Amino acid sequence: MVIFTWKNIQRLLLWLLAFSVVVIVSIVMHPASATSKEIAQASGSKPSIVLVHGTNADATSWQHVIPLLQKNGYTVTAVQNPLTSLSNDIAMTKRVIDVQKGPVVVVGHSYGGNVITSAAAGNPRVKALVYIAGFAPEPGESTSELNSRYAPPPLAKALIADTAGFLYIDREKFHEVFAQDVSTSETQVLAVTQKPPAKTIFDQSVDKAAWKTIPSWYLVSQEDRSINPELERFMAKRIGAKTTELKASHVAYISHPKEVANLIIEAATSAVK
Repeated sequence: MVIFTWKNIQRLLLWLLAFSVVVIVSIVMHPASATSKEIAQASGSKPSIVLVHGTNADATSWQHVIPLLQKNGYTVTAVQNPLTSLSNDIAMTKRVIDVQKGPVVVVGHSYGGNVITSAAAGNPRVKALVYIAGFAPEPGESTSELNSRYAPPPLAKALIADTAGFLYIDREKFHEVFAQDVSTSETQVLAVTQKPPAKTIFDQSVDKAAWKTIPSWYLVSQEDRSINPELERFMAKRIGAKTTELKASHVAYISHPKEVANLIIEAATSAVK
């Protein structure tokens, strides 16, 4: 049985006062670890990465690159563009960019370069552009105009239009003109699942160019048979991109995913600090 005398109460009050002082000093000297951790994570957060496919392919064509980026801690989204018009593809890509959190790195392959050139323009959260054998047009410049600057690639003679004006790559020539360094079995699947673009998109142009204000990286595919490699070099130089060349077909991101992922990571770490 505890008897509460005035003396016992005084001792209890003194003990509580001493305990409170210790707690206050501890808080002042050692701020909450959870808060410190949250701040550290926020300051060191990685950018989101948005991948944009080109013609005769869809978002799943990035399947070899995506796991490599995710393994390195990046949040990745591959846009599924309709390829019905350049404006529709730009609008779709802009919507995907807009829902990302924090800084963003946008990557475009082939015709996807046209799309990111416009979709990323004027967005302060886009910190880097990466062109993978991609078109990088000036405002008002179409894909057809860019292609006319150099000798046409083998792909030009392998396109077949359907009754609605959408362009397929001849399945018999698909491996030769589009993905000669990809395995035959994978190329057969790519040929069967190819997503055809509307023929009209090649004569459409962008009205603004993100590469004029956003740092850019460019991968030239030295053995590209879908876009003349000389055209790729011309565009890379014109936009002032940090340029890398790779002995690869048009779809280097399929045949050389590690190299492509490393280039994207380089852009992400260089532009976002």
